[in-house]
Amino acid sequence: MEIYGYQRKALHSDAISTLPLYRSAPPLDVRLEDFELFAIDRLRVLKGISDGLSRGKKPEEIDNLAKDLWKANMRHPEASEVVNKDIISHFVLRLVYCRTEDLRKWFLSMETALFRYRFRLESAEAQRALMAEFDLPYKAVSNSEFESMKDNLGQVARSIGQPLTPADTKFYTVPFEEVPELVAGRRVFVHKGHAYVAMNQVVSLVATQFRSHLSKALILTNRKWTSSIREQEKDRLTPIVEALCTSYLGPDYSEPREFAEISIRDIDQIAMSSFPLCMRHLFEKLREDHHLKHGGRMQLGLFLKGVGLKLDDALAFWKAEFSQKVGAERFDKEYAYSIRHNYGREGKRTDYTPFSCQKIISSTPGVGDHHGCPYRHFSEENLRAALGKMRVNSRAVEDVMDKVRNRHYQLACTLTFEAVHGTSCDAGINHPNQYFSESQKVVQSKSHSTV
Repeated sequence: MEIYGYQRKALHSDAISTLPLYRSAPPLDVRLEDFELFAIDRLRVLKGISDGLSRGKKPEEIDNLAKDLWKANMRHPEASEVVNKDIISHFVLRLVYCRTEDLRKWFLSMETALFRYRFRLESAEAQRALMAEFDLPYKAVSNSEFESMKDNLGQVARSIGQPLTPADTKFYTVPFEEVPELVAGRRVFVHKGHAYVAMNQVVSLVATQFRSHLSKALILTNRKWTSSIREQEKDRLTPIVEALCTSYLGPDYSEPREFAEISIRDIDQIAMSSFPLCMRHLFEKLREDHHLKHGGRMQLGLFLKGVGLKLDDALAFWKAEFSQKVGAERFDKEYAYSIRHNYGREGKRTDYTPFSCQKIISSTPGVGDHHGCPYRHFSEENLRAALGKMRVNSRAVEDVMDKVRNRHYQLACTLTFEAVHGTSCDAGINHPNQYFSESQKVVQSKSHSTV
């Protein structure tokens, strides 16, 4: 069994806090399969938090979301290994996300958001211990100083709906520029250049320090990765590390789910009602031009396979279109093989799976190509026109365009789904076949309710 090179040592079980600060890589043996699986579990947590933040969830909603995500994904059959899994998964993802500025920025934001949630769960004693770990140079307010400012501090507390309690009488004086979010939210009393931060708000101070330490660590990790690790591990860890940041974490839709089969007879109607924009665009271009380049054939063909188009129907569907442009004989000679190949009937007999949103977004269509993600690859004018054809109302279009400008392409697709179907999609859209499946549920429920 292959081991990722650390010698195992027991972690301190008598620590006052269960929240690691990830100061140094753990001296642990890690099986190669755990190396990847632990990272994927943590990635589910971080991506879930990212989706929640992108959807504008409030801090308390993010806390509840983080709690559910952590409970669902970061468990371990052996209770004693939970902390190890936490630490290992963080350091694996640190390796994955150190490699570019955009990756570092995303990882930094999500890990800091997760740290904030977990810090707030700690007892006051554990929080003070964590502050001591960071060696924060902030001065605790004396009892006499607290009494002299008690009215002002109480007024601020009441204004944010948190009246002072005996547990909140511990305050720290901090240069106001170090807690801009608290100052901006008028959640602290500011006097002579200092903000008076209550114990229940010190998470802002500690999170800032955590983010700073992690930011520096990511730069150092990147240097080690590029200078030695990538080459040394090119046959073992490097492929895993380079694939993890674009991993799709949901079902692969290799087999149709609730809606087991679609027929050629109904495909136009279903395309209008339940295809996501990327597939609808390819479908319309195929009907219009009677041809698609390889990238488009793969993206649409595997999607149709995943929604239940059988091989014989797929051959008939593609032949009916392509023969109008290239003739039936050329279709049989040049194109039919690849369709059978996608269904695992030729070559290595691999049963290929439909493309995820992540894979589609990361593709690079060239001139004359129609595959890829419209939210990323369309011009603003073309995207607005396409959304208009889907009958997305003008207000929703502006919301979608706002997400596109911030490069939240899957969230833009989620908002489109919600506007088209008149219902929320809290899970978010992560796969075109998921869009189809969720759409069919809505369409069928509406048809049953009108019967």
